[in-house]
Amino acid sequence: MKLMKKLFICALVVLAAVSCKDDKKPDDPKKEDEIILSLVDANATAETKALYSNLWAIQGKGWLFGHHDDLMYGRTWYDVKGKSDTKDVCGDYPAVYSLDIAPMMDDRSASDETAIKENTIKKRCIVEAYDRGMVVVACAHLNNPMTGGDAWDNSSKEIVKEILKSGSQTNVKFLSWLDRLADFANGIKGSDGKIIPLIFRPFHEHTQSWSWWGTTCTTDTEFVSLWQFTVNYLRDVKGVHNLIYAICPQMDKAKVEQDFYFRWPGDEWVDFIGVDCYQGINNSVFLNNLKVLGKISTNKKKPCGVTETGVEGLKAKDYWTKNIAAPMAGRKVSLLVTWRNKYDPAGDSNHFFSVFPGHVSVDDFMIMYKRSDTYFCKDMPKMYQMAEGVSVK
Repeated sequence: MKLMKKLFICALVVLAAVSCKDDKKPDDPKKEDEIILSLVDANATAETKALYSNLWAIQGKGWLFGHHDDLMYGRTWYDVKGKSDTKDVCGDYPAVYSLDIAPMMDDRSASDETAIKENTIKKRCIVEAYDRGMVVVACAHLNNPMTGGDAWDNSSKEIVKEILKSGSQTNVKFLSWLDRLADFANGIKGSDGKIIPLIFRPFHEHTQSWSWWGTTCTTDTEFVSLWQFTVNYLRDVKGVHNLIYAICPQMDKAKVEQDFYFRWPGDEWVDFIGVDCYQGINNSVFLNNLKVLGKISTNKKKPCGVTETGVEGLKAKDYWTKNIAAPMAGRKVSLLVTWRNKYDPAGDSNHFFSVFPGHVSVDDFMIMYKRSDTYFCKDMPKMYQMAEGVSVK
């Protein structure tokens, strides 16, 4: 029904365009100029370029709904193939599957039994998502390669210096982590045998102080060098050609355009402009940041999206229509991803950010789902075929 609604709207648009044609020049139809986009990796796979083209094209029509770890677990279930909190509510999977691939990269991948088990599940979910036509977005909460602490260990200001120091113990370790990422990225294939494209969010929320790559531990120059070092190694040394590199500052308060360029690595080093925005139910902040994000996207000719958002322990019945769909309407933003619903069958915690069966916002979520500008799995375009009117070099 929803798909038919979208097709009907498109048909009306086409009909209107035809009826408004200039009668004085019937033989001189004007074609819209083709949009030409550039990826960080000129040798990106055909599917990666196609995905990129569609991330741009979708911004003029609506936005893709996503949920972190949605295919891996939900509030009352864990590792059930085909399961999804989103699907259990609306009968459809989200359009975007988000996950954390750090445990596939750092030392947890070889020594942590839980991580090893979960990595197997994550790989299965990535393939399932791609096979359904979904978009896959990956962040990386990497452990601290110098101290051995977690991603939030910001106890030393020497960390990035040591990573960039060729031959140092930290440099060697970090490169081994990138090697694991390269092996994973080059080896993850869909049922069609094609390597699966990923929107990769390295060093996300770099505007904050808590992570070892954040403002506490790194200078502006160090962060930019770390970003470029990582991209260069994956792309040019390891031959990884299925990553779309997304920079994702955290903007919980109203920001201006210049704020988004904090530690900007350079236009030639960034593909996708994301924002992690935990503004609560403050629509003025969210709408402001969406407008700024869309403006930068248009100026830079780089697609953009809300890579993390949500309210922990969500209680508002009208959250989806009032605080998500309303501010997102008409914005030039390709996707929005809510954070995870922690597996907690006993219901002991409020660590959930999206809908699940029995939640007070289920009815409101269904209203958002049925909107013509929201895309879930069933009604999204073929993301791995080039979008009409867009080329990527």
